[in-house]
Amino acid sequence: MPEKTGSMAHGDITHIDIPVKDHVKATEFYGTLFGWEIREIPGFEGYPMWQAPNKISGGGLAPREEGFTHPRSYVEVDSIDEILAQVKKLGGEVLMDKSPISDTSWWASFRDLDGNEIGLYEGTTETGDSQTQ
Repeated sequence: MPEKTGSMAHGDITHIDIPVKDHVKATEFYGTLFGWEIREIPGFEGYPMWQAPNKISGGGLAPREEGFTHPRSYVEVDSIDEILAQVKKLGGEVLMDKSPISDTSWWASFRDLDGNEIGLYEGTTETGDSQTQ
């Protein structure tokens, strides 16, 4: 992916995963429809990542599986641990505790009061030719 021109701050939507059955068809569909640049990144094979023309918005074409059938947005946070503690305190449900993506990045997910699943992202992820925040 080309390097992002903006940086993400606490609370920004940083990534959107779209669940797909066929990465090849989905790559052609979304690339043609929206002009997204979509390709696999070394170390993330089987998970093509997309970047919008603004060079800031992006995400992945993730394998569709039971329990993951709708797009999931990820919010950049300063501390996943602190946010998950707040989720519990405010009545939400932690679906996945903090888990590593790389040595410098982590993710988690929770369900809000209305049943929406939201992802959390903390850190920076090396993607071979650029760094994703």
